[in-house]
Amino acid sequence: MSTPSHFLKQLIPPVRQWQGPKTDRLVRKPGKFGLGQVPANVVPDATTTMVCGFCATGCGLNIHMKENEAVGLTPATEYPVNLGMACPKGWEALTPLQAKDRATAPLLREQRGGQLEEVDWDRAMVVFCERIKEIQAKHGKESVAFLSTGQIVAEEMAFLGALSKFGMGMKHGDGNTRQCMATAVVAYKQSFGFDSPPYTYQDFEESDVIVLIGSNLCIAHPIMWQRVERNPHNPEIVVIDPRKTETAVAATQHYPIAPKSDLVFFYGLARLLLEKGYVDHKFIAAHCEHFDEFEKHIAQFTPDEVEKRSGISIAQLDQLAETIGAGKRVSFWWTMGVNQGHEAVRTAQAIINIALMTGNIGRPGTGANSITGQCNAMGSRLFSNTTNLLGGHDFSNQADREKVAEALAMNPELIPTETGWAYDQIIEGIHAGKIKALWVVATNGSHSWIHQEQYREAMEKLDFLVVQDMYATTETVEQADLLLPAAGWGEKDGVFINSERRIGLVKKVAKAPGSALSDFNIFRLIAQYWGCGEMFSRWSSPEHVFRILTKISQGQPCDISGIDSYRTLDELGGIQWPCRPEDVEGLTQDNQRRLFSDGRFFHANGRAKFLFSDPVEVAEPTDDEFPFILLTGRGSSAQWHTQTRTKKSAVLRKLYPQSIYVEVHPEDAEKLGIEPNDTITVHSRRAEVTVTAMVTPTVQPGQLFMPMHYAKTNQLTKASFDPFSRQPSYKFCAVRVVR
Repeated sequence: MSTPSHFLKQLIPPVRQWQGPKTDRLVRKPGKFGLGQVPANVVPDATTTMVCGFCATGCGLNIHMKENEAVGLTPATEYPVNLGMACPKGWEALTPLQAKDRATAPLLREQRGGQLEEVDWDRAMVVFCERIKEIQAKHGKESVAFLSTGQIVAEEMAFLGALSKFGMGMKHGDGNTRQCMATAVVAYKQSFGFDSPPYTYQDFEESDVIVLIGSNLCIAHPIMWQRVERNPHNPEIVVIDPRKTETAVAATQHYPIAPKSDLVFFYGLARLLLEKGYVDHKFIAAHCEHFDEFEKHIAQFTPDEVEKRSGISIAQLDQLAETIGAGKRVSFWWTMGVNQGHEAVRTAQAIINIALMTGNIGRPGTGANSITGQCNAMGSRLFSNTTNLLGGHDFSNQADREKVAEALAMNPELIPTETGWAYDQIIEGIHAGKIKALWVVATNGSHSWIHQEQYREAMEKLDFLVVQDMYATTETVEQADLLLPAAGWGEKDGVFINSERRIGLVKKVAKAPGSALSDFNIFRLIAQYWGCGEMFSRWSSPEHVFRILTKISQGQPCDISGIDSYRTLDELGGIQWPCRPEDVEGLTQDNQRRLFSDGRFFHANGRAKFLFSDPVEVAEPTDDEFPFILLTGRGSSAQWHTQTRTKKSAVLRKLYPQSIYVEVHPEDAEKLGIEPNDTITVHSRRAEVTVTAMVTPTVQPGQLFMPMHYAKTNQLTKASFDPFSRQPSYKFCAVRVVR
């Protein structure tokens, strides 16, 4: 067996000197490949298609190559997701790779308070392993945890999850997908028996009623909105959202529900649908359970109670019930407006219950459909060893542990028997002194986590903070003791899984700068230096790991054992799970795949469950001192999360305000003496933030809205969590405004 240093020499090629961005490579001039995305003086010699690396829509992009390196891109016209369309972020997908602040070599802070200084990979690996082993020896293996991401490819997620938990003995690890999709995961698992979004994007075009809940589709997922616009059935488009968003303006019906009154609202809607006879009793009897208990539960949610709690009038509620009842193909769609709430799981299940009781599931144009956030959040959900054991298996199930261990050729005793802490519990563990070292991979929690200052304080309490990232300037890197420079999207191979469960390819079309490595090769290197390299000897390439994952998935609802190679994915334009061997032939005729068309769900008895609870109050209601509700969310289709990548593009920066702003209703502005573009201060119980006032009727009186992309926003938010999913409630906190 080779020594770690010998392995290092094999893994890292001679370092090419990083000279900064090649600005001439992406000069915007009229070009051969559409909208100026290829310089006019460059003639590509090849084109390859891969999946975009921003959101979970999962668009196909044609990458135009010259001498084996990307020189531009255009949307892929035949890819079944986007059909030749791309949002602003997609058009600029290559630009962040050329940023000036790329991490190009390992950086080490020798002493607290000192500077991060460049070291070689050997030194970085020795320090990484020695420091973590010392902490584990002193405080126990549970004293080290990781926080991962929905941004890296599934093979890297699986490698991190297996290396940390099976090879290094960590118990606790979670992903930043906890911030966006944990609610949908738990809701589907409890209701359907597995984390299983049932739809295909084709359903946007086949519905006659489209109900969007807490989803500003026009801005957050513009390609999905364009699929809605392709619908030939003149559908009713219903938006349920406190704000008059861009999507609400484009809709046929808007219900400006009071923030976090969703559960009362949907229980009342279900009650009214039942009274009007818009219930498929035959479907319920054949395929569901606990409906009788649900019927008794919703009896208390009268139209009067709904109006009192939600602000939606009895007449409006009646109109919505009639719209849904008259629909033949009704689809319900939700995203962060539902997921990021204090009772989010039960809210998502209230939506699922309405789809079930009206029989709107398993058919084209129907479904209770969660829209995912990050590009590979679905990959994280299935293959990261965070919310479940690899492939949707259960850590606590001995048969599952043995199956996974056999596929990995590992001792099943190495697999933990329980899942471990969620993201917020890990942060609490740091504050309590139980977590002493943290390994952060491709996420920027010092910007994005709720109650930001509390997170930053936690990072300072750690004995050792390792950050693995493609940039050297994120807020989390600024607090790190060790930075491991990683390749980004387009600089490595692997797969993403999008919102509709479609597995698509990511390809290496550019070289990582300096000595930066793919996350996959960083994990290989750590395994060697840690001393468990032999355990991962078969993990020689992403495609080899993908084949292992297909084997692990066998027999699961997410079975992808029929996908034998990356080439198959490439030829078919991605494949939705499940894909067993017998499914492959039919994909050439129809590459759209829905779940539950046979009425069978994933619980042992094949039935879906009606689940419900009594509504509870928000953690921080408004009062005389803090009379406004602060809402947060997507600000622009040109921004992405913490802007770590989108702000690298001059084009995208022109498409949104550079300074943080807050939306204020004109009535509130008049009372407070606030004029448009005034500088005002928003106070919560945790912080105060100076912002620019945007006076607009898009918010209701008593409510404010602030985009999440600005770092200051999460100084204000309150750390409260859904009890089932542990997902943060970003969408509601009490604030006051001072001119």
